[in-house]
Amino acid sequence: MHLNIMKFSDLAILVEAVKLAEEVKPSQHAKREVFKKHGILGTDRDRMLTALFYSIMKRQGILDKIISQIINIENPLILDPWLRAALRVAVELIVFHEVPAPVMKAIRWKVASLLSNTTHPYVGMYYWKIIDKIKEYKFEPKDEVEELEFKYMLPRWFIERMRKILGPDDANELFKALNKKPLISVRVNTLKASVDEVMEELKREGIKPIISPRVPVVIKFKGPYDFDKSPLYKNGKIIIQEEASAAAALLLNPQPSEVVVDMCAAPGGKTTHLAEIMKNKGIIHAFDIDKRRLKRMRQLLKRCGISIVKIYEEDNAEAPKILGEEIADKVLLDPPCSSDGTIAKNPELRWRIRPEKIPELARIQYMMLETAVKLVKPGGRILYCTCSMFKEENEDLIQKLLQEHREMKLVELNSPYSSGFLKGTMRAWPHKHNTIGFFYALLEKQARK
Repeated sequence: MHLNIMKFSDLAILVEAVKLAEEVKPSQHAKREVFKKHGILGTDRDRMLTALFYSIMKRQGILDKIISQIINIENPLILDPWLRAALRVAVELIVFHEVPAPVMKAIRWKVASLLSNTTHPYVGMYYWKIIDKIKEYKFEPKDEVEELEFKYMLPRWFIERMRKILGPDDANELFKALNKKPLISVRVNTLKASVDEVMEELKREGIKPIISPRVPVVIKFKGPYDFDKSPLYKNGKIIIQEEASAAAALLLNPQPSEVVVDMCAAPGGKTTHLAEIMKNKGIIHAFDIDKRRLKRMRQLLKRCGISIVKIYEEDNAEAPKILGEEIADKVLLDPPCSSDGTIAKNPELRWRIRPEKIPELARIQYMMLETAVKLVKPGGRILYCTCSMFKEENEDLIQKLLQEHREMKLVELNSPYSSGFLKGTMRAWPHKHNTIGFFYALLEKQARK
């Protein structure tokens, strides 16, 4: 990375973007907001600072560990937000990059001045003094796991848990995959276009697209890609969706004229896919409580030309009361989860996930599964899926459901991905399938005798 062309204004922009990323999620929205404000979108400075910004997001927990060691505090979260952002930028540049002398001078003097003017002169003075300590820092791992933390930019607990699940060698391949930049993945809206038509249009745009070998309506290509200016996107011919996510609707396979319930529907990627498979016939009852995501869902449905979705701004626990029990031919349940399978797409997520929150997520997910059982008809099917790689949110819940609801049976899944840790379930893995981490379980309610 050519830091010799970095200006003071670039450092100030980077500090501001890192600070805003604590408040605005996902981080790319914060970055875009700050870069747009300073008029650098689409420039060479944009590309350089974007690379640095994502490096900071990926390494954030490591940077905070170094900051804690250098200034001898338990957690940098007690610091002023501007100071914390400035220290993250300084540690990233000084410890992990070759910094030319003029840039080093700007890191100390200009950023200290920025902090003094933005917060308080004492904050700037404090930061100024810490720069020497950062320059002297040398990383010495205490053990093998801490060495892996620094190498793969992942938290210790996650490394230990994945090594336990997969074994050391397979886990290391996963960690490598989580640090690769994924291809852009879009799904073709078959109500408006064919895969061939979209492929040809993307080629005309100068892109080299490839069709997914596992989900034939998904196309992948290298970014960047300006969706706001894309006729394919604006006309509803393509939807931004990961391959593993697009596989869900295909596995549930709803038929035209069926009654389908999508329990956690917004922002609508899977809902639109269900409607496409149903040829825009039948009905989809879509539940969600997130107003912002529901707004995006309504826009997406309109853009895609879909008319069979009825939206309920209600907790899905109310669905059996609102719709009645045993009314659905098919139920899709993709509940809120830890989302660790999407770390490659959302670099800062690796540091936001808290292991102590996983049991509470699993408890809520199981309650939703029991609601799905109430909704589905005898002979009907439920697809349970998550973008989590933890057993607690996946196989453990399905095993519990099968024990407590004898009327439910697993429909065995064996393609297009790998078998899960419970026979009949399925998993997509970033290091094996070049997509996000995903889990699937297809359940059928047995008809009464």
